[in-house]
Amino acid sequence: MVADSKGKSDISFAGTFAASAFAACFAEICTIPLDTAKVRLQLQKSAVAGDGMALPKYKGMLGTVSTIAREEGLAALWKGIVPGLHRQCVYGGLRIGLYEPVKNLYVGSDFVGDVPLTKKILAALTTGAIGITVANPTDLVKVRLQAEGKLPAGVPRRYSGALNAYSTILRQEGVGALWTGIGPNIARNAIINAAELASYDQVKETILKIPGFTDNVVTHLFAGLGAGFFAVCIGSPVDVVKSRMMGDSTYKNTLDCFIKTLKNDGPLAFYKGFIPNFGRLGSWNVIMFLTLEQKLRIIPSLNMMEKDKVRGDDGNSPENNTFLVISLTQMRSPAREIIETQNVLK
Repeated sequence: MVADSKGKSDISFAGTFAASAFAACFAEICTIPLDTAKVRLQLQKSAVAGDGMALPKYKGMLGTVSTIAREEGLAALWKGIVPGLHRQCVYGGLRIGLYEPVKNLYVGSDFVGDVPLTKKILAALTTGAIGITVANPTDLVKVRLQAEGKLPAGVPRRYSGALNAYSTILRQEGVGALWTGIGPNIARNAIINAAELASYDQVKETILKIPGFTDNVVTHLFAGLGAGFFAVCIGSPVDVVKSRMMGDSTYKNTLDCFIKTLKNDGPLAFYKGFIPNFGRLGSWNVIMFLTLEQKLRIIPSLNMMEKDKVRGDDGNSPENNTFLVISLTQMRSPAREIIETQNVLK
């Protein structure tokens, strides 16, 4: 991820996009149960029952996971995995794949040295906003599928699956509905992307300056945890607003959702699901960045293997063959040496 890492700067955008999408999808598969728990906690509202407050259905990360598994089955923890993978292929590929080119654009082609943190943040904000603008429909469907809990007997589900959700939303709500919550979603993903990519880049760059540390798995692990922590601390309030707007269509806009949440549930509501969110984003970032770093190391090796094939099975490149021909033409034959010797004696 660091721009001056040896070999990685030579990887094409297509190669980086593919590696980023693969790493993001793998991390999504591993951590989506925690994401489902986070969404349920964020959508959970305070309700009055008689003289007091009703006890919340979901309590904490592990409690929410166990409640969902007990009432709906283990498979329910992976609700939204299909649109989640759709989202990571598009959003994950774009936000990470565009990060280095945009960062280089902001600092200029002639820049030498460590990139300023402000430029890293600006580049990550830009790529996060671009990526989620394209991927918002996948995020909407993912949240709606995750938000649907156990229904009473005889009550049908709103959507039978991801593709049905896309078509139903288009048919009943129109094309524009697929970009519901685009405002808080851009804010949330741009901010979290800046926290993740810029902090990972900065933490990794700092660690590599410490004697004894090298560009290895340990460094990637610490940098990934740091990225996840900063992302959750900074992005939780907008993440809650985004989840509530996508899960509940009664809110008029971002400001309306923010005010109603603050009025009805208090300021701490914006950090609902903080522990599962950190558990999810922390582990997600570690898995994603570890996978991404390894994939980015493999791609240059594959390129070298491809070049070796072009050179031929004997390992001789066209340049080497040309050099060999020139060398042979410059060699003096024994017959020519004898003739020149006789001329000198005469």
